[in-house]
Amino acid sequence: MNMTAAIKAYSNVAIESKTHSSDPHKLILMLYQGALLSIASAKNQMMRNEIAAKGKSISQAIAIINEGLKASLDMKVGAPLVQNLSDLYDYMCQRLLVANMKNDTAILDEVSTLLIDLRGAWEGIRPIEARPQTNSPQQPAAKMPLVYGRM
Repeated sequence: MNMTAAIKAYSNVAIESKTHSSDPHKLILMLYQGALLSIASAKNQMMRNEIAAKGKSISQAIAIINEGLKASLDMKVGAPLVQNLSDLYDYMCQRLLVANMKNDTAILDEVSTLLIDLRGAWEGIRPIEARPQTNSPQQPAAKMPLVYGRM
């Protein structure tokens, strides 16, 4: 087994083990990261004129966006926002196709920036279950009598 194949096999095992132990919120973050890594690979391959590898990396990014991020949207919840996000994912996929056809790294940067912004927003959203819990409910503060003048 050559070094590249060994690294890829190790990466696949690492990803597989993370997905089995992750909550849905973390899985979405992993999808964003995977799409960004695929686009970064495509950019490097584009600059080295590795046409087949570039096409594979862009196809992988499109698959992550379509089959992962877009497929995870719940269209019944927050319909206008979710529809806008779905449309944005479609736009990103179209732009990736154009980047592939034109060998345009600027378009790859554009899509990466969009994904980075979305990932940052998603990182800022913590599910209720992940928020720190207090052991006992807070007791209301005892009312202090109002005292005017000297005591």
